Amino acid sequence: MSSYSRISKTFERALRLPLNHYSKYILFSDCHRGTGNTNDNFLKNEYLYLAALNYYYNRGFTYLELGDGDELWENRSFQKIKEMHRQSFDMMAKFYESGRFYAIYGNHDIVKKNPGYPEKYFHTFYCEHAMGERPLFPHITFYPGIILYDCLGKKDIYLTHGHQADPLNSTFWRLARFLVRYIWKPLECIGVPDPTSAAKNNRKKKQSEQILSGWAKQNHHILIAGHTHHPMAGSPDSPYLNTGSCIHPSGITGIEIENRCMKLAKWSIAARNDLSLYASREILGKTVCIDDVSL
Repeated sequence: MSSYSRISKTFERALRLPLNHYSKYILFSDCHRGTGNTNDNFLKNEYLYLAALNYYYNRGFTYLELGDGDELWENRSFQKIKEMHRQSFDMMAKFYESGRFYAIYGNHDIVKKNPGYPEKYFHTFYCEHAMGERPLFPHITFYPGIILYDCLGKKDIYLTHGHQADPLNSTFWRLARFLVRYIWKPLECIGVPDPTSAAKNNRKKKQSEQILSGWAKQNHHILIAGHTHHPMAGSPDSPYLNTGSCIHPSGITGIEIENRCMKLAKWSIAARNDLSLYASREILGKTVCIDDVSL
């Protein structure tokens, strides 16, 4: 099966959510939440992630996580991930409880596509505030893709993780997981990057982006993905956007959809004049109106 066919197949079973003038969505991907060890790349940005989620929750946004939320290639135990990042899961549980959380699985958390896995591990979590177990994502389904269908009948937005562009990370994901878990994870500790990763190999990154962008143009759809960790704001001439990641050293990036417009937002640590630190939100690139995108 070709990359284009794999991407297309993703949307045969996609969840459909409405897109109108009142829709407010925040899209994050590639959090790679870990167990708190030296390989947990999410740990250094968790404060920014919590600040961002609090901002979007209070403003009525729906949180869409586009895959690789949890690092389940390097780590066998999801229970340890839940214990390490209780505050993050507490915040996500608030979104889910209010009907404002939906998730896609990526290659690093592809096991979530099995119905028994979410039921076993995502039903509850230990909440420090409640001093006991509370609901996390009871009865959640992790989807291969999401379609934001345009209520005006103009332009839908297709969302997926993006690993479908790479045979190693999709068709042969078990082999890729073995390599990451037993070879590249130990080497990462001494500074050797994973050459099979689209996020760390510029050649593979560019190749994946060309395939995803080509699919969007060929199928006349706006496509938003993650996977490459390379944030892309898009333009009226380009129907492909990328959320970036939550593990970049300079901060986290995500895509906001509001008032039928798409914005690439970056959250980073900044300093006020009195030298106190705070979580800063800035918009990168230009705001792209959905109706202006040429398909």
